[in-house]
Amino acid sequence: MKVLTPIRQVPDAEARIKLSGNAVDLEGTSLVMDGMDEYGVEEALRLRESGAGIEEIIVLAVGPARNEDALRTALAMGADRAVHVETDAPLDALALSSVVAQVAQAEGVTLILTGGQEADWDSQALGAATAERLGWVQLTWVNELAVSGDKLTGRHDTDEGNESFEAALPAVVTTQQGLNEPRYPTLPNIMKAKKKELRKEDLSSYSAQSTTTMLGNEIQTRARLNKIIDGKDPQVAAEQLLDLLRNEAKVIA
Repeated sequence: MKVLTPIRQVPDAEARIKLSGNAVDLEGTSLVMDGMDEYGVEEALRLRESGAGIEEIIVLAVGPARNEDALRTALAMGADRAVHVETDAPLDALALSSVVAQVAQAEGVTLILTGGQEADWDSQALGAATAERLGWVQLTWVNELAVSGDKLTGRHDTDEGNESFEAALPAVVTTQQGLNEPRYPTLPNIMKAKKKELRKEDLSSYSAQSTTTMLGNEIQTRARLNKIIDGKDPQVAAEQLLDLLRNEAKVIA
């Protein structure tokens, strides 16, 4: 069985983001693998280590040349090889799902593990769109997963809590925090990753085009109140903080 794990490269959560004209300028910004996708890579590795019969783990990135860094991280974690579909054009979830589905079919994979929600889009559409294109089972927001033969079992979050499931492969699974704790690449594995296959392809080979046009970006900012609470009396300080949160910041009722 082969597993495909699509990944995204996004700004580090603590990175400073700036605008240039009407576009986000990532020059000099620290970029990392999307945390949600990192859980997918880690889960693929754990399934293989559990004896689930996984022969190969393939990571896929669609985007600019800089995405190679995220792919190398996934390879250093333990993935076997990588596919990088290079493009500087931004793709929406539907266009990206077309590429993921085509790569999955070409590689003969039977399980796709992808992040439940991408940090840069704030979208949950990729997993659903990919499953629809392939006609595969879709399991979302999974927090426990096991593979036995051609069956998946586990648990996932629902609006009412969580529920157990059993499904037949092939399938698309979306991952989230709580499913596992991603490992850190070791120095020996980082060195090994440099020798692993990273195949470069062009987006034109996949006939995928966004139906959404990005017209501009905006970073929301709020002026600081610059108010300091005197902490000599904890009770008074707590009351002042509560008043500021309720009446000034209006973040609590």
